[in-house]
Amino acid sequence: MSNHRFTLILSGISEITPELADTLFEATGGDIEWNMSDRVVFLEFDREADSLFDTVRSAISQAESAGVRVVRVESEAANTIAKINAELLGVGSGS
Repeated sequence: MSNHRFTLILSGISEITPELADTLFEATGGDIEWNMSDRVVFLEFDREADSLFDTVRSAISQAESAGVRVVRVESEAANTIAKINAELLGVGSGS
């Protein structure tokens, strides 16, 4: 198993109430840290799993079962892969 760090960006939430925080904590098994920046709420995960895909899909399902809507996923691993792919295609490399 590998350790995977990723962030789920949520929509439709103006604040994290104690009730919502408790619901999200229970739904995700407690392995989240929630934050808000510029009125955008996001959940940060640090999970061990066989694949990033499976653990992200699981986290989305768990978060949405708590009544929130996930609109985007961010991950340093995904960002790194996107940069490498852009370089392979010659995008932004000055070629």
